[in-house]
Amino acid sequence: MSVIEPGVNNHRAEIVAPDIKPRFASWRRTFHLLSRSPLTMLGLAIMLIVLFIMIFSPWLVPHDPNAISLTDRLQAPSALHWFGTDEVGRDLFSRVLIGSQQSVAAGLAVVIIAGTTGSLLGCFSGVVGGVVDALIMRCMDIMLSVPSLVLTMALAAALGPSLFNAMLAIAVVRIPFYVRLARGQTLMLRHQAYMQATRTFGASRWHLITWHVLRNVMPPLVVQASLDIGTSILMAATLGFIGLGAQQPTAEWGAMVSNGRNYILDQWWYSAFPGVAILITATGFNLFGDGLRDLLDPKSRGR
Repeated sequence: MSVIEPGVNNHRAEIVAPDIKPRFASWRRTFHLLSRSPLTMLGLAIMLIVLFIMIFSPWLVPHDPNAISLTDRLQAPSALHWFGTDEVGRDLFSRVLIGSQQSVAAGLAVVIIAGTTGSLLGCFSGVVGGVVDALIMRCMDIMLSVPSLVLTMALAAALGPSLFNAMLAIAVVRIPFYVRLARGQTLMLRHQAYMQATRTFGASRWHLITWHVLRNVMPPLVVQASLDIGTSILMAATLGFIGLGAQQPTAEWGAMVSNGRNYILDQWWYSAFPGVAILITATGFNLFGDGLRDLLDPKSRGR
Protein backbone atom coordinates (compact mmCIF):
# COMPACT_ATOMS: atom_id res chain seq x y z
CA MET A 1 0.00 0.00 0.00
CA SER A 2 1.47 3.30 -1.08
CA VAL A 3 1.68 6.25 1.24
CA ILE A 4 1.15 9.75 -0.11
CA GLU A 5 3.55 12.30 1.26
CA PRO A 6 2.05 15.79 1.03
CA GLY A 7 5.43 17.40 1.41
CA VAL A 8 6.74 15.73 -1.75
CA ASN A 9 3.84 16.95 -3.90
CA ASN A 10 4.19 20.47 -2.55
CA HIS A 11 7.89 20.37 -3.29
CA ARG A 12 7.19 19.27 -6.88
CA ALA A 13 4.67 22.05 -7.32
CA GLU A 14 7.22 24.55 -6.11
CA ILE A 15 9.69 23.25 -8.69
CA VAL A 16 7.34 23.12 -11.70
CA ALA A 17 5.42 26.34 -11.16
CA PRO A 18 8.37 28.76 -11.46
CA ASP A 19 9.34 27.18 -14.80
CA ILE A 20 6.02 28.13 -16.39
CA LYS A 21 6.12 31.86 -15.61
CA PRO A 22 9.42 32.61 -17.39
CA ARG A 23 8.13 30.77 -20.44
CA PHE A 24 5.04 32.96 -20.67
CA ALA A 25 7.14 36.03 -19.94
CA SER A 26 9.48 35.10 -22.79
CA TRP A 27 6.58 34.76 -25.24
CA ARG A 28 5.12 38.05 -24.03
CA ARG A 29 8.46 39.80 -24.49
CA THR A 30 8.87 38.29 -27.97
CA PHE A 31 5.43 39.53 -29.07
CA HIS A 32 6.18 42.95 -27.59
CA LEU A 33 9.42 43.20 -29.57
CA LEU A 34 7.63 42.10 -32.75
CA SER A 35 4.84 44.63 -32.22
CA ARG A 36 7.40 47.46 -32.15
CA SER A 37 8.06 46.91 -35.87
CA PRO A 38 5.10 47.96 -38.05
CA LEU A 39 6.52 46.17 -41.11
CA THR A 40 6.89 42.93 -39.17
CA MET A 41 3.29 43.15 -37.95
CA LEU A 42 2.17 43.91 -41.49
CA GLY A 43 4.02 40.83 -42.72
CA LEU A 44 2.48 38.75 -39.93
CA ALA A 45 -1.02 39.99 -40.82
CA ILE A 46 -0.50 39.19 -44.53
CA MET A 47 0.89 35.78 -43.66
CA LEU A 48 -2.07 34.91 -41.43
CA ILE A 49 -4.58 36.11 -44.04
CA VAL A 50 -2.89 34.07 -46.77
CA LEU A 51 -2.82 30.96 -44.57
CA PHE A 52 -6.50 31.48 -43.72
CA ILE A 53 -7.38 31.74 -47.42
CA MET A 54 -5.29 28.67 -48.21
CA ILE A 55 -7.09 26.56 -45.60
CA PHE A 56 -10.64 27.77 -46.18
CA SER A 57 -10.52 28.57 -49.92
CA PRO A 58 -12.81 25.62 -50.89
CA TRP A 59 -15.57 27.29 -48.87
CA LEU A 60 -14.73 30.88 -49.90
CA VAL A 61 -14.86 30.52 -53.69
CA PRO A 62 -18.06 31.96 -55.24
CA HIS A 63 -17.79 29.76 -58.37
CA ASP A 64 -16.40 26.40 -59.34
CA PRO A 65 -12.76 27.21 -60.25
CA ASN A 66 -12.73 24.56 -62.99
CA ALA A 67 -16.18 25.22 -64.46
CA ILE A 68 -15.88 26.08 -68.18
CA SER A 69 -18.27 28.59 -69.78
CA LEU A 70 -17.20 29.59 -73.29
CA THR A 71 -19.92 32.25 -73.45
CA ASP A 72 -18.19 34.08 -70.57
CA ARG A 73 -14.62 33.84 -71.86
CA LEU A 74 -12.20 36.75 -71.21
CA GLN A 75 -14.76 38.93 -69.47
CA ALA A 76 -13.49 42.02 -67.66
CA PRO A 77 -13.81 42.30 -63.86
CA SER A 78 -17.42 42.84 -62.84
CA ALA A 79 -19.83 42.31 -59.95
CA LEU A 80 -20.35 38.70 -61.08
CA HIS A 81 -16.69 37.93 -61.74
CA TRP A 82 -14.55 40.13 -59.49
CA PHE A 83 -11.25 39.29 -61.23
CA GLY A 84 -12.76 38.60 -64.65
CA THR A 85 -12.59 35.27 -66.50
CA ASP A 86 -9.95 33.38 -68.45
CA GLU A 87 -9.89 32.09 -72.04
CA VAL A 88 -12.39 29.32 -71.29
CA GLY A 89 -14.71 31.31 -69.03
CA ARG A 90 -13.42 30.15 -65.63
CA ASP A 91 -13.80 32.62 -62.76
CA LEU A 92 -10.36 34.07 -61.98
CA PHE A 93 -11.24 35.16 -58.45
CA SER A 94 -12.13 31.58 -57.55
CA ARG A 95 -8.99 30.26 -59.24
CA VAL A 96 -6.74 32.77 -57.44
CA LEU A 97 -8.24 31.77 -54.09
CA ILE A 98 -7.99 28.05 -54.74
CA GLY A 99 -4.54 28.53 -56.28
CA SER A 100 -3.22 29.52 -52.86
CA GLN A 101 -3.47 25.87 -51.89
CA GLN A 102 -0.96 25.00 -54.59
CA SER A 103 1.44 27.95 -54.45
CA VAL A 104 1.62 28.55 -50.70
CA ALA A 105 1.56 24.84 -49.87
CA ALA A 106 4.44 24.35 -52.31
CA GLY A 107 6.50 26.98 -50.51
CA LEU A 108 5.76 25.48 -47.09
CA ALA A 109 6.52 21.95 -48.30
CA VAL A 110 9.85 23.06 -49.78
CA VAL A 111 10.90 24.69 -46.51
CA ILE A 112 9.87 21.65 -44.45
CA ILE A 113 11.72 19.18 -46.72
CA ALA A 114 14.83 21.31 -47.26
CA GLY A 115 14.96 22.61 -43.69
CA THR A 116 14.60 19.21 -42.04
CA THR A 117 17.01 17.41 -44.36
CA GLY A 118 19.58 20.20 -44.48
CA SER A 119 19.52 20.84 -40.72
CA LEU A 120 20.03 17.19 -39.81
CA LEU A 121 22.74 16.74 -42.45
CA GLY A 122 24.56 19.91 -41.37
CA CYS A 123 24.43 18.98 -37.68
CA PHE A 124 25.63 15.45 -38.49
CA SER A 125 28.48 16.84 -40.58
CA GLY A 126 29.57 19.20 -37.80
CA VAL A 127 29.39 16.54 -35.08
CA VAL A 128 31.17 13.79 -37.03
CA GLY A 129 33.85 15.90 -38.70
CA GLY A 130 36.79 14.38 -40.54
CA VAL A 131 36.43 12.83 -44.00
CA VAL A 132 32.64 12.62 -43.79
CA ASP A 133 32.37 16.33 -43.05
CA ALA A 134 34.74 17.21 -45.91
CA LEU A 135 32.84 14.99 -48.37
CA ILE A 136 29.44 16.43 -47.44
CA MET A 137 30.64 20.02 -47.66
CA ARG A 138 32.35 19.50 -51.03
CA CYS A 139 29.07 18.16 -52.40
CA MET A 140 27.28 21.23 -51.03
CA ASP A 141 29.91 23.52 -52.58
CA ILE A 142 29.39 21.90 -55.98
CA MET A 143 25.63 22.45 -55.73
CA LEU A 144 26.11 26.07 -54.64
CA SER A 145 28.48 26.73 -57.55
CA VAL A 146 25.58 26.32 -60.00
CA PRO A 147 23.02 29.18 -60.14
CA SER A 148 19.97 28.16 -58.13
CA LEU A 149 17.42 28.87 -60.87
CA VAL A 150 19.40 26.98 -63.50
CA LEU A 151 19.84 23.94 -61.26
CA THR A 152 16.16 24.03 -60.26
CA MET A 153 15.01 24.12 -63.88
CA ALA A 154 17.38 21.30 -64.81
CA LEU A 155 16.14 19.07 -61.99
CA ALA A 156 12.50 19.89 -62.69
CA ALA A 157 12.94 19.15 -66.38
CA ALA A 158 14.67 15.85 -65.60
CA LEU A 159 11.94 14.79 -63.17
CA GLY A 160 9.10 15.87 -65.45
CA PRO A 161 6.59 18.73 -65.38
CA SER A 162 4.38 18.55 -62.27
CA LEU A 163 3.93 20.54 -59.08
CA PHE A 164 5.32 17.73 -56.91
CA ASN A 165 8.47 17.43 -59.02
CA ALA A 166 8.87 21.20 -58.97
CA MET A 167 8.66 21.19 -55.15
CA LEU A 168 11.19 18.38 -54.99
CA ALA A 169 13.60 20.19 -57.31
CA ILE A 170 13.37 23.43 -55.32
CA ALA A 171 13.85 21.56 -52.03
CA VAL A 172 16.99 19.83 -53.29
CA VAL A 173 18.46 23.16 -54.40
CA ARG A 174 17.70 24.81 -51.04
CA ILE A 175 19.24 22.03 -48.92
CA PRO A 176 22.88 23.32 -49.11
CA PHE A 177 21.90 26.64 -47.51
CA TYR A 178 20.59 24.84 -44.42
CA VAL A 179 23.54 22.44 -44.34
CA ARG A 180 26.10 25.26 -44.27
CA LEU A 181 24.15 27.21 -41.65
CA ALA A 182 23.57 24.20 -39.36
CA ARG A 183 27.19 23.02 -39.71
CA GLY A 184 28.56 26.47 -38.87
CA GLN A 185 26.44 26.67 -35.73
CA THR A 186 27.37 23.10 -34.77
CA LEU A 187 31.09 23.81 -35.03
CA MET A 188 30.63 26.68 -32.58
CA LEU A 189 28.98 24.31 -30.08
CA ARG A 190 31.26 21.35 -30.68
CA HIS A 191 33.87 22.27 -28.08
CA GLN A 192 31.48 23.53 -25.41
CA ALA A 193 31.90 22.00 -21.95
CA TYR A 194 28.47 20.36 -21.87
CA MET A 195 29.14 18.74 -25.27
CA GLN A 196 32.41 17.30 -23.99
CA ALA A 197 30.67 16.07 -20.85
CA THR A 198 27.93 14.40 -22.87
CA ARG A 199 30.52 12.58 -24.97
CA THR A 200 32.34 11.50 -21.81
CA PHE A 201 29.18 9.79 -20.53
CA GLY A 202 28.93 7.81 -23.78
CA ALA A 203 26.12 9.63 -25.55
CA SER A 204 25.60 8.63 -29.17
CA ARG A 205 25.94 11.05 -32.07
CA TRP A 206 22.21 10.93 -32.68
CA HIS A 207 21.61 11.91 -29.04
CA LEU A 208 24.04 14.80 -29.39
CA ILE A 209 22.32 16.05 -32.53
CA THR A 210 18.71 15.75 -31.38
CA TRP A 211 19.07 16.76 -27.72
CA HIS A 212 21.88 19.29 -27.69
CA VAL A 213 22.85 20.59 -31.12
CA LEU A 214 19.47 21.07 -32.81
CA ARG A 215 17.98 22.92 -29.85
CA ASN A 216 20.80 25.47 -29.90
CA VAL A 217 20.99 25.98 -33.67
CA MET A 218 17.21 26.26 -34.12
CA PRO A 219 16.85 30.11 -33.98
CA PRO A 220 18.96 30.87 -37.10
CA LEU A 221 17.39 27.92 -38.91
CA VAL A 222 13.90 29.22 -38.15
CA VAL A 223 14.87 32.64 -39.52
CA GLN A 224 16.28 31.04 -42.67
CA ALA A 225 13.09 29.01 -43.09
CA SER A 226 10.84 32.06 -42.70
CA LEU A 227 12.82 33.89 -45.37
CA ASP A 228 12.85 30.86 -47.67
CA ILE A 229 9.06 30.52 -47.80
CA GLY A 230 8.69 33.64 -49.94
CA THR A 231 11.63 32.60 -52.13
CA SER A 232 10.18 29.11 -52.59
CA ILE A 233 6.79 30.51 -53.59
CA LEU A 234 8.48 32.70 -56.21
CA MET A 235 10.54 29.78 -57.54
CA ALA A 236 7.46 27.53 -57.73
CA ALA A 237 5.65 30.29 -59.62
CA THR A 238 8.65 30.63 -61.95
CA LEU A 239 8.62 26.91 -62.76
CA GLY A 240 4.87 27.09 -63.31
CA PHE A 241 5.37 30.06 -65.63
CA ILE A 242 7.77 28.15 -67.89
CA GLY A 243 5.60 25.02 -67.87
CA LEU A 244 7.61 22.88 -65.44
CA GLY A 245 5.24 23.28 -62.50
CA ALA A 246 1.54 22.61 -62.06
CA GLN A 247 -0.27 21.51 -65.21
CA GLN A 248 -3.76 22.30 -66.46
CA PRO A 249 -6.43 22.39 -65.14
CA THR A 250 -4.72 22.87 -61.76
CA ALA A 251 -5.06 26.44 -60.51
CA GLU A 252 -1.55 27.66 -59.69
CA TRP A 253 -0.50 31.31 -59.68
CA GLY A 254 2.61 30.98 -61.84
CA ALA A 255 0.81 28.91 -64.47
CA MET A 256 -2.05 31.43 -64.52
CA VAL A 257 0.37 34.29 -65.16
CA SER A 258 1.97 32.22 -67.94
CA ASN A 259 -1.39 31.52 -69.61
CA GLY A 260 -2.42 35.16 -69.35
CA ARG A 261 0.71 36.57 -70.97
CA ASN A 262 -0.78 35.90 -74.40
CA TYR A 263 -3.64 38.27 -73.58
CA ILE A 264 -1.70 40.86 -71.58
CA LEU A 265 -2.39 43.81 -73.93
CA ASP A 266 -6.19 43.54 -74.06
CA GLN A 267 -7.10 41.30 -71.10
CA TRP A 268 -4.66 42.62 -68.50
CA TRP A 269 -6.58 41.15 -65.57
CA TYR A 270 -5.72 37.58 -66.56
CA SER A 271 -2.07 37.94 -65.53
CA ALA A 272 -2.38 40.92 -63.19
CA PHE A 273 -4.38 39.40 -60.34
CA PRO A 274 -2.39 36.14 -59.99
CA GLY A 275 0.79 38.22 -60.21
CA VAL A 276 -0.43 40.54 -57.44
CA ALA A 277 -1.25 37.47 -55.31
CA ILE A 278 2.33 36.23 -55.72
CA LEU A 279 3.71 39.69 -54.91
CA ILE A 280 1.63 40.18 -51.76
CA THR A 281 2.26 36.67 -50.44
CA ALA A 282 6.03 36.73 -51.00
CA THR A 283 6.27 40.25 -49.53
CA GLY A 284 4.33 39.23 -46.42
CA PHE A 285 6.51 36.22 -45.68
CA ASN A 286 9.70 38.20 -46.38
CA LEU A 287 8.66 41.07 -44.09
CA PHE A 288 7.90 38.65 -41.28
CA GLY A 289 11.17 36.81 -41.87
CA ASP A 290 13.16 40.04 -41.76
CA GLY A 291 11.47 41.03 -38.50
CA LEU A 292 12.14 37.62 -36.99
CA ARG A 293 15.79 37.83 -38.04
CA ASP A 294 16.17 41.24 -36.40
CA LEU A 295 14.49 39.93 -33.25
CA LEU A 296 16.83 36.96 -32.91
CA ASP A 297 19.97 38.92 -33.85
CA PRO A 298 21.77 40.02 -30.66
CA LYS A 299 23.32 43.04 -32.43
CA SER A 300 19.85 44.42 -33.26
CA ARG A 301 18.95 44.37 -29.57
CA GLY A 302 21.98 46.31 -28.47
CA ARG A 303 23.79 43.40 -26.82
